[in-house]
Amino acid sequence: MANAETALKEAMTAIDGAVGAALVDYTSGMALGTVGGGKDLDLTVAAAGNTDVVRAKVRTMEMLGLQDEIEDILITLGGQYHLIRLLKGRGTSGLFLYLALDKGRANLAMARHQLRRIEADLDV
Repeated sequence: MANAETALKEAMTAIDGAVGAALVDYTSGMALGTVGGGKDLDLTVAAAGNTDVVRAKVRTMEMLGLQDEIEDILITLGGQYHLIRLLKGRGTSGLFLYLALDKGRANLAMARHQLRRIEADLDV
């Protein structure tokens, strides 16, 4: 079992093209841990902003009466992919992993696969 810090570091090293990663509590919008980012990607701002994205999608699914779960949300930018993976495991309700990828260096399918694996090993 990996703790949050270890899981985030693994995301940055094991996933090609990773620019930044965060573990976020979407009830508060607060980043519980971050790694990477930099002056061009403020992960605390991204955590708060992506919390709004998750809340909006959950609310929309409720209004539509969809009885399903969100695996992940993909936002495609000109030069980056942003992946939001809602966590489902032991005590992780209300949390998501956020991963920003350089579009030119990343393999999106492999990144999603690695993020699922990291989630499975995560113990919060």
